[in-house]
Amino acid sequence: MLKSCLYRNLIEAGCDEAGRGCLAGPVVAAAVILPKNYRHPVLNDSKKLTARQRSELKEEIMKKAIAWKVAFVDNHEIDEINILRASIKAMHLAIEGLSRQPQFLLIDGNRFVPYRDIGHRTIIKGDGIYYSIAAASVLAKTFRDEYMEKLHEEFPVYGWNRNKGYPTSFHREAILEHGISPYHRKTFTLFNTQLTIEF
Repeated sequence: MLKSCLYRNLIEAGCDEAGRGCLAGPVVAAAVILPKNYRHPVLNDSKKLTARQRSELKEEIMKKAIAWKVAFVDNHEIDEINILRASIKAMHLAIEGLSRQPQFLLIDGNRFVPYRDIGHRTIIKGDGIYYSIAAASVLAKTFRDEYMEKLHEEFPVYGWNRNKGYPTSFHREAILEHGISPYHRKTFTLFNTQLTIEF
């Protein structure tokens, strides 16, 4: 069972991102502040949920959260500053956009740059440990998936309605056949293996 919070006396926001490993499209981050007593029997790491569960939870989270915000950093900026910096920037933008300022941040993963003077803790696989991070994971994933489905209407040859921009064999073969779109990340290795960029 997931945990509700780390510090009960502080207003905590959970943060997570989606799309970091994709070949195309933006990286999307979410920040969520949940009520201290919030519980849900299904909410978990978005990767462990079905698309239907994520869609239903998206509406639940948006309705029940004290505050939430989703932020996008596009592929052009990813190419300019690298994917890690872009992921952290998206998290900062999401935190900045919250209607209520958190006093502490729970960050999924092991890399983060402090946001202003707000304390934080990075937690590997935190989206399977804390409700607020899991909620952020669901929002980031669902908002990004919906965005990629819209881009699919513009560029259907890449199958983004199914792969959401991730490096599937179909996606790579489509790049070889049709070339790249304006939404592809040019600093990534699009034809072979994903490029690892150090912060």
